[in-house]
Amino acid sequence: MFDDLRGKAVVVTGGVTGIGGAAARAFAGCGAKVLAQYFGGGPELAAVEAMGIATLRLDLRQRSAPEALMQAARDKLGRVDVLVNNAGSLVARVPLAEVTDAFMDEVFDLNCRQLVQCCRLGAALMRAQGGGAIINVSSIAARQGGSAGGAIYAGAKGFVSAFTKSIAKELAGQNIRVNAVSPGTIHTAFHERFSSAEKRAATAKQIPMQRLGQADECAGAFLYLASAAASGYVTGQVLEVNGGQLMA
Repeated sequence: MFDDLRGKAVVVTGGVTGIGGAAARAFAGCGAKVLAQYFGGGPELAAVEAMGIATLRLDLRQRSAPEALMQAARDKLGRVDVLVNNAGSLVARVPLAEVTDAFMDEVFDLNCRQLVQCCRLGAALMRAQGGGAIINVSSIAARQGGSAGGAIYAGAKGFVSAFTKSIAKELAGQNIRVNAVSPGTIHTAFHERFSSAEKRAATAKQIPMQRLGQADECAGAFLYLASAAASGYVTGQVLEVNGGQLMA
């Protein structure tokens, strides 16, 4: 279905676990050459590497990390046709009364600053190659706000959505399409860590499909947005994947 992805060079940040891991595996399943950046790893690392996916342990909060990632992509893949900026985290649930500058820096470094730099460097490579596709990962929280203690993360993801649309306009003339995938409540380690079982169950009852999503159910959105054959006239869009939890 996505035959034009065969042989493409794809970089996925946060590409071992959760949604990023599902995306990396899906691209590899289409015959793409994939480099998956990770920091935590976990037991999924072996499964990803068993598929022939190149991996790179790198802390994207470090200011030099985006350049190191792009250099690794050049070394391992030779080029970058698709860049998926998936890495990010809530970091912690912190109520407004307890938010500090240091906490805001940590959230924005991980969810925004590194993404901006990866986009900047990735776009430069794509421009020299004649084009490509950038896919950022936003969140349902960008549009409906985060739950208690998640305001800074929601604001960071709102930045991601607006930034995606802005650079899509800037890069369209360079044959670089820029879109975002916005997952709803997906049952991954993210929600295992930051949401109680009771909270997850309550959320599921509010979703029209009456369940949380699975990481693999997000993968098709990335393939679609990466494939010029499928979405060659699609740019500046935020694709919601949420079981009806939020309807435009």
